[in-house]
Amino acid sequence: MGCCDTKAPPIRRKKGAAEGKNGGDYSMTIGFIGNPNCGKTTLFNAYTGANLKVANWPGVTVEKVEGAYKYKDERIKLIDLPGTYSLTSYTMEETVARNCILSGEVDVVINVVDASALERGLYLTLQLLELGKPVVVALNMMDIVLKRGMEIDMHRLPEMLGVPVIPVSARKRTGLDILIHAAIHHKDAKGPDALVHEHREISHHEHDHHSEYTMVYSDPIEDEIDKVETALVKSYHDIKNVRWHAIKILEHDREITEKYPLDMPDSTHNYESQIINEKYDFIGEIIDEVMVHKQRQDKLTDKLDRAFTHKIWGIPIFLGIMAVVFFLTFFVGDLIKSLLELGISALSDAIDGGLTSAGASEIVISLLNDGIISGVGTIITFLPNILILFLALAFLEDSGYMARVAYVMEGVMSKIGLSGRAFIPMLLGFGCTVPAIMASRALENRRDRFKVMLVTPFMSCSARLTIYILFAEMFFAEYAFLAAFSMYLLGILVAIGVAAVLHLIDRKKTANYLLIELPEYKLPDARTVGIYVWEKIKDYLIKAGTTIFIATLIIWALMYFGPAGFVGEGGGTSFAAYIGRFLEPAFAPIGLGFWQIVVALIAGISAKEVVVSSCAVMLGAAEGSAEFAAALAAMGFGPLNAVCLMVFCLLYIPCVATLATIRKESKSWAWTGFTALFQLVVAYVITLIVYQIGVLIV
Repeated sequence: MGCCDTKAPPIRRKKGAAEGKNGGDYSMTIGFIGNPNCGKTTLFNAYTGANLKVANWPGVTVEKVEGAYKYKDERIKLIDLPGTYSLTSYTMEETVARNCILSGEVDVVINVVDASALERGLYLTLQLLELGKPVVVALNMMDIVLKRGMEIDMHRLPEMLGVPVIPVSARKRTGLDILIHAAIHHKDAKGPDALVHEHREISHHEHDHHSEYTMVYSDPIEDEIDKVETALVKSYHDIKNVRWHAIKILEHDREITEKYPLDMPDSTHNYESQIINEKYDFIGEIIDEVMVHKQRQDKLTDKLDRAFTHKIWGIPIFLGIMAVVFFLTFFVGDLIKSLLELGISALSDAIDGGLTSAGASEIVISLLNDGIISGVGTIITFLPNILILFLALAFLEDSGYMARVAYVMEGVMSKIGLSGRAFIPMLLGFGCTVPAIMASRALENRRDRFKVMLVTPFMSCSARLTIYILFAEMFFAEYAFLAAFSMYLLGILVAIGVAAVLHLIDRKKTANYLLIELPEYKLPDARTVGIYVWEKIKDYLIKAGTTIFIATLIIWALMYFGPAGFVGEGGGTSFAAYIGRFLEPAFAPIGLGFWQIVVALIAGISAKEVVVSSCAVMLGAAEGSAEFAAALAAMGFGPLNAVCLMVFCLLYIPCVATLATIRKESKSWAWTGFTALFQLVVAYVITLIVYQIGVLIV
């Protein structure tokens, strides 16, 4: 196998090797590929130290990510490819992964396989071996195999595959050096190692492929492969890996058939299903020979899934879990939030007193207290609530529960023309809409991707949570978490409702089926959860120090300056007042006819947290939420207005970053503009309905 030597030979930089980020050369490039949730990204992180998001459900890595690893004296380029079940090039993940491997950029492919789901993982392995690239199999999650009492014959498995098979643990970081060592030794392999097969049926084909290829098909299929190979060599002299291209043509792979068209008799027959079936027949042979006690399953997972994936109780259980999450977000987060409010209030008083004593100008004092501290400081006080929310979501993701949510939503989503897989981007939207929009790449159908991009911004991202916390706590006291939770439910209902309407008017309806892995439940990994939460908190703080800070300064300037110059705390003759009063009549029918609120909503297009910081600047929130509430009450802003504000902020134009992502993913300015206008109209209509009904009730 070449992976048992004690020392790796010195690695020579080959001609054309990639350059490192710091100008240094890479000796080789390794691509990590595997099924979703096989531990591939965790393994990549262990090598590179990258804090990539790792979750226990599919759809996390949606594009290739690069990193570097130093092994002894050499620098190796590592590429984390999207999680995929095959290389058939139906979805964007499959296309990205396959094109990267075929491009010649990768010297060795490390195929990360979940040892506890070996049968499922080997299908991708056989496809990779047919690509003709050097492959090393990293057998991950061996601890689960041992826990179940199962055993894998680590001598027989590499014999049947013809490539090195290295047991590793991505979480425990064991086997990492051995894996890289094997990849280095295997990078110049021209074919499989000595294959030892014991097939049940003896082949009578004229070519003895059993010593050449890991996967050998039945004689009729091999005859067809020979015919296509002959035609390819005759028509395309420079083609590489003729056998793989022949197989893809027999499968009617669209990309390959368009690139290498052939005029052959019987070319209309699609052999894809036969080829797939024969692959799984061979996988069955492998499993029978290398797996002992394969029938043992995780009893805990089976018991929990009887409830969590129940066709009736699955959705109510999900809603109940999310209600608990929001209760903890408010109850635990507010205990710390009150301390931060006291600290910021004390800081404001100290700065005010210090600057006044020093004889500072009114403009400087106002800028620091009414601008920066009121705006950015108010946002910082919500940090504990955001922390609790992301901690809970990280726990649910890494435990394996979130994949079940997509599964139980399959029934609802299928009725609106989407698969349960489309619900994954919507779930990601609970954290941030930007990666949620990017996750729409996982959908096969282009029209479905556009539908998901249109409805995903209706989901409540974490930025909106600051709005819910502020106004729900001021107007609904002990029921604040229910008010916030209702916004999340409303977002889901609106997204599903809009998708249903689009499905009704869509003349080109397509059938959608859900293929998703349901991973075993497990205790969340502390490091994975820590990375996820820290990245979210860091993004929140960076946004507070950049986007929100700049927006706060702009709002302060508009609020405290007017045509006559500095207007002070009143702001009635400020630029902001003129802008707000001009647009105020348009917002009055939806319960938001207050010029300060109008200006805050306009500013919120930059980032939804800016709605809170802008209100803080214009209404004077440096002293805390009590003064904030008093200022709102003096304006005539009551509980119904608070509900309307939360509903409008939930549904109206997404932030600039989201719009930029929609433009990038759709490659259409027209679609981006339509999305912004559509969401504004939906927000206005629904808020109008809520306000008018509320007026009748109140």
